[in-house]
Amino acid sequence: MAALSGRLWRLPGEPLGRTAAGAVRAQELAERLRAKRSEERKKKEVEREVAAEPARRRARQLAALQRVHHNVLAKALRQRAVYQDEELVVLNKPYGLPVHGGPGVKNCIADVLPILAKMLTNMKAEPLHLCHRLDKETTGLMVLARSREAADRIRLLFKTRQVEKIYWAISVGSPDPAEGIVEIPMVEREVQSHQPHYKMTLAPNYRMSPEDGKVLKIRKNRNAESAVTRYRVLAGSSACSLLELQPITGVKHQLRVHLAYGLGCPILGDHKYSHWSKLAPQKLPEITLKRLKLQQSKSRHLPLHLHAYRLSLPMGTSGSKQIDLVCEPPSFFHRALRKLELDIAME
Repeated sequence: MAALSGRLWRLPGEPLGRTAAGAVRAQELAERLRAKRSEERKKKEVEREVAAEPARRRARQLAALQRVHHNVLAKALRQRAVYQDEELVVLNKPYGLPVHGGPGVKNCIADVLPILAKMLTNMKAEPLHLCHRLDKETTGLMVLARSREAADRIRLLFKTRQVEKIYWAISVGSPDPAEGIVEIPMVEREVQSHQPHYKMTLAPNYRMSPEDGKVLKIRKNRNAESAVTRYRVLAGSSACSLLELQPITGVKHQLRVHLAYGLGCPILGDHKYSHWSKLAPQKLPEITLKRLKLQQSKSRHLPLHLHAYRLSLPMGTSGSKQIDLVCEPPSFFHRALRKLELDIAME
C-alpha cells in the first residue's frame, strides 16, 4: 500500500497555507450567511405572528362568547345598547354571535333576552322580543322590542319596507357602474360537491343565449323570492372597495349573494359566497394580501366585513316619532379600511 504524501495537520503557530486559509474564510462566510438567513427567518416569523394576532384574538373572543354564562353574555350585550326607550332597545351586535340557536350553538342572543330585559329595566320586566335578524357574522344595529305588541308593530314596519337600513361592506373588486340597483330574484339550492351543502343563489328571469346573444325569458322558479339591493361605491383602493348598501327587500344572505354573484365583487371575508361549488377560503388579489399583511393560506381567518351602519324607523302614533341611528363599524373593520387605504370622512 502506497504511503500518503504530505500531512493533513499543522503544528501550533504554523501559518496556514493559501488553500487552508481560503477554506477557513469560506467557512466563516457560510456561517455568517446562515446566521443572517436564520435572523431573516425569525424576523418573518415575528411579522407573521403580529399579522395573525388580530385574527387569533378574534378567534379567542368568539370562543369565549360561546363559553360564557348567560348572565355574562347579557351583561356584555347591555353595554352594547346604543338606544332604548319605552318601546324598543337597539343593540350594536358583535361579530360571531348568532341571533338564534341551532346545532353546535351554545350561546345566542335569543337565549339571553329575558336576562337582558331585567338588566335594562327591572326584575319584573317582560322578556325582550326579536324584531328582525342579522347573520352570525354581521355586526351592527339590531332592534329588540320591549313588548309583544311593539314587536308586532316593528316587524310590520320591516315587512312593509318602512324601515330604512344602510349597511357598509368592504368588497373584493369594484362594481361597475359605481352606483346602481341589483334586482335579481334569489333561491336556495343544494351544491353538489365532495361536501354537499346549501347556498342562496340567483334565479334570474332572463338569460342571454350563448349562440346568438338574444335575451331569453326563463320559466320562473316558484321558490324564488324577489330581491332588490341599492349600492354605491364610497371609496376604492388596493383592489377593494368600500360600499354603501341598502337592501330594499329582506331575503336571506341577499347582500352577500347580490355582491358576489350579481356584481362579481364578494364581500371581504365571505368564504361561503366567494366560490359556488366548494367550501374554501376566499382567494384574494396579491395587492390586497400585501396591504393586509396576510398570506393567502391564512385568509380563512378574515372575518366578514359587513356592518349594519344606519337605521331609520318611524315609531309613535302614525309614525310621528322618527328614530335615526348610526353605529360605527368594529375595530377590525376600521383596521381593514386603514390598511387598504379606504378611509373616508365618517358622517
